[in-house]
Amino acid sequence: MSAPAMIPARIKIMVAMAALTSSLCAGYAASDTTSHGLASPESFAGIADTEKRSAAIFTELGKVLTHPRCTNCHPAGDRPRQGDNPRLHQPPVTRGADGHGLEAMRCNTCHQKANFEPGRIPGHPEWHLAPREMAWEGKTIGEICEQIRDPARNGGRKVEELIDHIGKDTLVGWAWRPGFGRSPVPGTQAQAGALVEAWVKTGAACPAP
Repeated sequence: MSAPAMIPARIKIMVAMAALTSSLCAGYAASDTTSHGLASPESFAGIADTEKRSAAIFTELGKVLTHPRCTNCHPAGDRPRQGDNPRLHQPPVTRGADGHGLEAMRCNTCHQKANFEPGRIPGHPEWHLAPREMAWEGKTIGEICEQIRDPARNGGRKVEELIDHIGKDTLVGWAWRPGFGRSPVPGTQAQAGALVEAWVKTGAACPAP
């Protein structure tokens, strides 16, 4: 190829690279900005009826609990889901006896202690599925509320203990820092914890199932 002919070719390559870079950046921006805020507990002060206010606060918290970042690992069956449009996890893993996968395919085989961005693999030291009795997939906010305040179905916790669990637990907190290509849950973990605290202090009432 002569020198004059190489110039247009180089330009085409540069344009293609610029387009690819722009696309990747746009994709990252989309995944990084899809989080929407959560209403504060104070914003429900206008609801005079305490029980209705409590239920309304939990409904706001439900924006987090029904998000794919949460329901993907609180599945209705024994297989986790993945993605913002929840699909069955690939490779086809199952929960195993302890929720950490089968002996031949443990969760930590792929899911390391932190997100592995080059491979787009999420990670946390305690990566595992929620127990069957804590399945949220396909349930209404009211059904999840009844479930989450029942010690038999919330890991043996009093409702007061849910304040720190949702507001400070680092595995729960991963949902706000899910890594490239996965939309985070709304708001911040501190805001979610504040909603749980307000819900508990108003009697932990539930929305209608």
